[in-house]
Amino acid sequence: MNLKLRTAAAALLAASFVGTYAYAGEPPAPAKKQAAAKKPAKPAVEEQIDALRKELQGQIDGLKTDLANKDVQLKQAQQSAADAQSAAAKAQADATAQQQATTENAAAVNTLQSTVTDLKSNAVSIAATISDENQAIKKSIESPNTLHYKGITLAPGGFMAAETVWRNHATGGDIPTAFTAMPFAAADASHLSEFYGSARQSRISLMAEGKVDWGTMRGYVEADFLGTGTSSNNNQSNSYVLRQRVVWAQAALNSGWTFSGGQMWSLATETKKGLSTLSGDVATPQTIDPNYNAGFVWTRQYGFRVTKTLNKMAAIGIGAENPQVLGPAGSFNLNPWISYLWGTPGANGGNYNAAGSTSNSSCTTTATTTTTGGTTTYTTTCIPSYLTTYGINPAPDLIVKAAFDPGWGHYEVFGIGRWFRDRIYSGSTAAAYKYNDTEMGAGVGGSLRVPLFAKKLDLGVKGLWGTGMGRYGNSTIADVTVRPDGKFSPLHSLSALGTLEYHATPRFDIYANYGGDYVGKSIYVNSAGKTDGYGWNESNSGCTVEPLPTNSSTPAAPGSCSGVNRDVQEGTLGYWYDFYKGPKGRLRQGLQYSYAFREIWADKAGYAPKGIENMFWTSFRYYLP
Repeated sequence: MNLKLRTAAAALLAASFVGTYAYAGEPPAPAKKQAAAKKPAKPAVEEQIDALRKELQGQIDGLKTDLANKDVQLKQAQQSAADAQSAAAKAQADATAQQQATTENAAAVNTLQSTVTDLKSNAVSIAATISDENQAIKKSIESPNTLHYKGITLAPGGFMAAETVWRNHATGGDIPTAFTAMPFAAADASHLSEFYGSARQSRISLMAEGKVDWGTMRGYVEADFLGTGTSSNNNQSNSYVLRQRVVWAQAALNSGWTFSGGQMWSLATETKKGLSTLSGDVATPQTIDPNYNAGFVWTRQYGFRVTKTLNKMAAIGIGAENPQVLGPAGSFNLNPWISYLWGTPGANGGNYNAAGSTSNSSCTTTATTTTTGGTTTYTTTCIPSYLTTYGINPAPDLIVKAAFDPGWGHYEVFGIGRWFRDRIYSGSTAAAYKYNDTEMGAGVGGSLRVPLFAKKLDLGVKGLWGTGMGRYGNSTIADVTVRPDGKFSPLHSLSALGTLEYHATPRFDIYANYGGDYVGKSIYVNSAGKTDGYGWNESNSGCTVEPLPTNSSTPAAPGSCSGVNRDVQEGTLGYWYDFYKGPKGRLRQGLQYSYAFREIWADKAGYAPKGIENMFWTSFRYYLP
């Protein structure tokens, strides 16, 4: 600003000098002389210059003064600007600090509000949890799902049943069906229908479970009243005895290994998932008949098994199970001097059933002639027909199995190995040649169960084929026959079953099953040229003639009708409806119709009679929750 003022003053001074020089150097033209009054004399040039200098000097001094004042004002303005800038910076800083404080306060307020909201929510949740826990505690006290005893849980189960069965041909079998004893058309019992009412299928069970660091220990017992005792009858008290169904112990490791031992459903029996031993996981047909359906593969027997769950989609297992021989069956024409031993009725004083009866015994009458008086004495010797014969078995049945649950359906494959032994005697004296013979039976089987139509319909197929597998088929047809040399011959067999289960509503199920058990022929010719074995029959001519009963309470089978069973087939249709299904248990009612028949191997003329049954069951049950 000072430079500008000085520049302006110099320019003004220069302009003044130029004007003065022009005024002094170019005097005006002389005026015309005329007579006029005498004017005062003008000041001299020096005086004018001096006056001008003084005037300029005054102006310069004024300008300096103005410049000085302006400098002061400028400094003051600069100071004011600096002060204002400082104040503005301070104000900005204060504003920023205030904004930050406001933001922090807002965040703090939001945090506080969120905390308060969370506290309110937590308070509501805690209150709800406390309420739920109180209700759960109250419920566990009033209606516990399990009972607690010394660190373990006890879960009782079972059901109470009121059931009936009607058959158009009598079998005398109560609720279960004796498939291999269904009478032929000419049999006495075939001309009589039968009706039975029973509560004997009612069931009780108890699961004990204890958890430890390495896994879970379990024990399970299940029983019903389908056993019979010497005092059991249908006369007045109907006192039927409690029967062992399932009793086992188990150690299930966290690693997926499971060790189970006791009386269980056989490893060959289909399960609904994995290789579970639980009765509720066994895929039995939904029949009221406790003998299920022809073609169903199962046993309940002692076993010890080891299983491994590989992941949620696969499991493998191996088991050793209690053996027993069904048979030997057929007609035998042994070679001369051959006899054999394979079983026993049970030792007296032991735990196997040694009871016997001569009512259906094998009797031989011999004649002895005395010389005194020439009389002849007849002696009859009867071999009792024992209620139960136990095979003297060399080894347990071995079963291996794999199960798959890929996410749609359940699939199983398994194999069975069995051993049949008898002791053979070749000769008629104590010096006869004696030795043991062991024959092996083997079978392979599998099953699948898949859901269809949005899980409204379940389709199941299962089967078992092999030699000596009759025991594992539902109809319990024979395992072996005997060759002329006394050795066992395991019979070829096939069991198969198809199942449909329609879940119409959560409370209403409809089921249909069709299956059968088949046993093949095993024919031999002995050293004398006599044909015999399983499936060989000279004649079934007597199968069409109704015989007289053996006594007033024992029906008789037709004579000359000794063919052995070829197959048993059965179709069932039924439903279950749950009146109630909830935390208080289940109340359900069921109805089942079954059409079944058995065929024997045809005789030389090709005739093979057929025993046919039409059967109806009803059931009314209450299940424990």
